[in-house]
Amino acid sequence: MAAILSSAVFATSPLKFTIPKHPSLSSHSPQLQFHPLRYNPLSSRSPLPRVRATVLKDEEEEVIIQESFPSKTSSFPFDAAKETNADSVNTTPGAVEKWAIKVEQSINIFLTDSVIKILDAFYHDRNYARFFVLETIARVPYFAFMSILHMYESFGWWRRADYLKVHFAESWNEMHHLLIMEELGGNAWWFDRFLSQHVAVFYYIMTVIMYAISPRMAYHFSECVENHAFETYDKFIKAQGEELKKMPAPEVAVNYYTGGDLYLFDEFQTSRIPNTRRPKIENLYDVFVNIRDDEAEHCKTMKACQTHGNLRSPHSYTEDDDDIAVCDPEADCVGIVDCIKKSVSSNPTKLK
Repeated sequence: MAAILSSAVFATSPLKFTIPKHPSLSSHSPQLQFHPLRYNPLSSRSPLPRVRATVLKDEEEEVIIQESFPSKTSSFPFDAAKETNADSVNTTPGAVEKWAIKVEQSINIFLTDSVIKILDAFYHDRNYARFFVLETIARVPYFAFMSILHMYESFGWWRRADYLKVHFAESWNEMHHLLIMEELGGNAWWFDRFLSQHVAVFYYIMTVIMYAISPRMAYHFSECVENHAFETYDKFIKAQGEELKKMPAPEVAVNYYTGGDLYLFDEFQTSRIPNTRRPKIENLYDVFVNIRDDEAEHCKTMKACQTHGNLRSPHSYTEDDDDIAVCDPEADCVGIVDCIKKSVSSNPTKLK
């Protein structure tokens, strides 16, 4: 099973995605619709895409998503003259790959639904505590991804600096979400701290194992989690928006979103050109709008990561060098089975 999943990793197309006709996810929160005036007051007014966790089924319901990521067969979005890998291959999944994708995504949807039911049972009327638990858990997968990538680097199997940069920036963003929820009192109860911290440890172990076997599955699961976070914040904003506008913004939120150095803030938003999103924080409503929109950016990045080699740092598009150039192409691998196989049959990485 591990070999099948590993060999089929990252075969999905980055251009079209589908969503499950799943009663639990669809009924849990209102339809997702971004509003440009609330999303980014300082950027262009173009409509933004919906964000849904993707799943592949025989009878698909197609969702058209704005193409915002570099693909293996198209030019970079920030430089039409610069092409991606010249040796790109067709990424259309075959029959076995489609089967593997459906199995992976069915497991992810089941796990996500189970977590949602637990959170609904404990936190149906305690919003800040729920957000604290969500943010404690949300930053875990990015650290798990980096753990595996560091291990691969240590063995000379794999090296892509952009993945480490972006995942660290994502973890940095989620950490500030957590700090905001702590300042709002979300961690006041011992039970909430105990539950979130122990779930986070279990989630880390699970993600490490999942990412080692199938990075695509791990990225899809994170997409499901980020999608749920987006829906949760969106529902909260629509229900409590007027009250939130009357409340001051936490100091940690003002410092994070309006601080002088926003390099890491731009880094995790891989569908945007750096410096194009500069939030305005005047009250607590603005804070939650920006947290919600951060989760949408995480969701889009996780979607892009499901195609192997598709992720680039937003700051890399302005540089002449390519992160692929730091290692031989043969050193690149997908999943631990593929990495071990290539490490036996090929030469070690030769750094320039």
